Amino acid sequence: MTSSNPVVDLAQKSVTHGGRTFIMRPLAEDSFTIMEAGVPVGRAVYTFGAANAVAESDTATEDFLCEVSEAWFAALDGATG
Repeated sequence: MTSSNPVVDLAQKSVTHGGRTFIMRPLAEDSFTIMEAGVPVGRAVYTFGAANAVAESDTATEDFLCEVSEAWFAALDGATG
């Protein structure tokens, strides 16, 4: 686990974590491409009641992207009630 908590900005479709900003590009209702500086670094998927992530680049670990994904889906869930 990293030392900072992810900060979600739903309006900007972004998550800032560990001094890095990720843009969440929707693929489907529960599936997003995680972008950093315009480059895809992973996927975030919500399945069976849990947030999951898959790293597609060596710039971020799967665990780190999971933290980003968990924060993102928690914020989306909070926004929809």
